[in-house]
Amino acid sequence: MKADAILSNDYRPADDEPFMNERQTEYFRRKLLDWKAEILEDSRDTVAGMKDQTRNIPDVADRASEETDRSIELRTRDRQRKLVSKIDAALRRIDDGEYGYCEITGEPISLKRLDARPIATMSLEAQERHERREKVHRDD
Repeated sequence: MKADAILSNDYRPADDEPFMNERQTEYFRRKLLDWKAEILEDSRDTVAGMKDQTRNIPDVADRASEETDRSIELRTRDRQRKLVSKIDAALRRIDDGEYGYCEITGEPISLKRLDARPIATMSLEAQERHERREKVHRDD
């Protein structure tokens, strides 16, 4: 039986079922694909909006304000481009059967964490240790 057929729209992964079973895997695949589609749609809207908004503004302050807004929008799109790469990596991990497991400890990542951050690659504990180490070894 295929996961598509058994996954209802109101399905939520639960701790009382086998970890990363077909239903959970399909749930996270759909969540990631929907998130990616949303980001790409926003990106297309931004590009279309920037093409439409190209105009000559005579006032220097207004022009500077518009350039600042564009710069912020482009930085946001760049962050989202990087996020799409992380989403693609998570989809590859699903295909490889590695999704949902901490890349450091190999332990399952909690379903709550994956639901909140489906691109997570570390368990909460491993992530916290990583961030503490990063903070200690950071060059200020």
